[in-house]
Amino acid sequence: MIDVVQATDGSRVTIRPTLPQDVELQRAFFRALSPLSRYYRFMTRANELPDTLAELFSNIDYSRHLALLAEVFDATGQQTMIGEARYVVDGGDSTTCEFAMAVADDWQARGIAHTLLARLERQAIEAGIRKMVADTVVANKPMQALAARAGYSVSANREDFELARLEKVLVASAGTASPPTLAA
Repeated sequence: MIDVVQATDGSRVTIRPTLPQDVELQRAFFRALSPLSRYYRFMTRANELPDTLAELFSNIDYSRHLALLAEVFDATGQQTMIGEARYVVDGGDSTTCEFAMAVADDWQARGIAHTLLARLERQAIEAGIRKMVADTVVANKPMQALAARAGYSVSANREDFELARLEKVLVASAGTASPPTLAA
């Protein structure tokens, strides 16, 4: 489940499941997002990741809750989290999950979001999940475009006019396991 991939600009990016010890990475990632990116992903204007969310985000079970992070390492070996994608299985329906994702502002448009979403879908299929859904702010056109390119339907959320609903029925195929590359 750990991949080292190449971003469209040639940078090496590690994609792996989050670990309990990643709490500080999660906090630093949250702080580094621009206010707009933070709002698009978390629908909050907070500058700090609350303790309860930081703990929740770093404790996954790999089936009902999975989080993948993208990270890079500098010349000294210092790691920086540059993206995350996660799903959580809906309470009453074990075949449907809600997903969310974000990529650091400086790392957007390098294929990272596409690759994170593809990896998340692959893991969801392996966990028996058949449908992925998400709600995003209507103004978050980049997320809606990414989802549409990945085969998601994009529609108005019937319960909240400020949100768009993203949905995709997952289909397992022989080509589910994709090579570790980043798409544009």
